[in-house]
Amino acid sequence: MRDCEVPPYPILEAVMLQIKPGTAIAFEAAFRQASPIIANMKGYGGHNLHRCLETPGKYLLLVQWETLEDHTVGFRGSPDYQAWKQLLHHFYDPFPVVEHFEVAMPFGAL
Repeated sequence: MRDCEVPPYPILEAVMLQIKPGTAIAFEAAFRQASPIIANMKGYGGHNLHRCLETPGKYLLLVQWETLEDHTVGFRGSPDYQAWKQLLHHFYDPFPVVEHFEVAMPFGAL
């Protein structure tokens, strides 16, 4: 395995989402609707929503950012964040913890 360069969007936001039982179809539809909101933010580098195979209603959201502040200040401080909140936050139970990571050892594409 060879070392690689740090990606152009070095900040990874990781959020484990547990949604209310019976809301998966509505949640995924709302997430599709909300995705363009985050995709238009300054410093945004891409995102993926992963559905857990073992636990129904559990998802992992991964978002790439250029800087931590692009998420914590830019996105969360924007008027568009209110639309994101309105579309998605009522699905969560419990409300998720959002964490941010930086590349420690780059080894290539995931």
